[in-house]
Amino acid sequence: MSAVLDIPTAPVAAPAAGPRSPGQRAWARFRRNRLGTWSLWIFLTMLVLATGAELLSNDRPLVARIDGQWHLPMFSNPSEKTLGGDFDTPMDWKDPLAADLLARPGNWALTTLNPHSADSINYFSPVLHPGAPTAGHWLGTDSKGRDMAARLLYGFRVSVWFALALTFTGTLLGIAAGALQGYFGGRTDLFMQRFVEIWGAVPELYLLIIFASIFEPSMLLLLVLLSLWGWMGLSDYVRAEFLRNRNLEYVKAARALGLSNGQIIRRHVLPNSMTPVITFLPFRMSGGILALTSLDFLGLGAPASVASLGELLKQGKDNLDAWWIIVPTFVVLVLTMLLLTFIGDALRDAFDTRKS
Repeated sequence: MSAVLDIPTAPVAAPAAGPRSPGQRAWARFRRNRLGTWSLWIFLTMLVLATGAELLSNDRPLVARIDGQWHLPMFSNPSEKTLGGDFDTPMDWKDPLAADLLARPGNWALTTLNPHSADSINYFSPVLHPGAPTAGHWLGTDSKGRDMAARLLYGFRVSVWFALALTFTGTLLGIAAGALQGYFGGRTDLFMQRFVEIWGAVPELYLLIIFASIFEPSMLLLLVLLSLWGWMGLSDYVRAEFLRNRNLEYVKAARALGLSNGQIIRRHVLPNSMTPVITFLPFRMSGGILALTSLDFLGLGAPASVASLGELLKQGKDNLDAWWIIVPTFVVLVLTMLLLTFIGDALRDAFDTRKS
């Protein structure tokens, strides 16, 4: 009889649990790009702080207690007459009257970190404008006496949110145009391609100059005009993805099952054609910020009352001796462009399926 040897074997280790869905795998690849991950968090932090700019930089106190009464000047600024003054006008908290009121026993006010707004002017300042950085104005003042730190904070918010709105509208129009061309093809694709070529030949800058001379400048008008041309670059990539995906087996199977064209586009083709759309989002935001900055620099963009980075660059050009205007504005603009570029590079790596 032959003996059967019982040789113990080492247990086989179970495979490590990892991301399963395509979205989880893309996020894991994105996080491996440390520069892109840090850029994303820094940009989001800057955006959150700029969105709540009134809580960080405001010429009105957050809370004030005057003569036993509570006031919220940031939300409802009381009049001078209400606080014991002579005029029935909103209280100017930089006026010596406000200083006298707060110096009384029991009166106090909780101010923001930077006690200046983007459009507030200190008429009682003893220095000429533009003024160099001081303890009261960390980055100095511009040519009109407005605080540069507040102008940068509010201008960054306007530029980024305008770029987000422009990216959103341009992306929607680009996806719609590219999906129609790529999915239906044939004459639809031919006619729309000719329209894109003709529309792309229209001089955009000339039309902006004409509309700026006819209508009163506004952010909404600028958003509409830039959106009319902002979709064409993205539509080409979406069209190419739809042309490739519409002939794949799963689309043919869905068509054989009786699904309508809208259901096929929404459920099958569009989700598998979003890679170029997501990858180009940061770069489209960079283009939107630069477009607004360039138009503001030329005087064709936002109204004069709106703080913007382009308007600060123009002031820096007109006041070359005031380095505190051009240098911080340039640093903020370059830093924003670099952060968006690093985020875009990380997104490109995240959606590259060739990377493990």
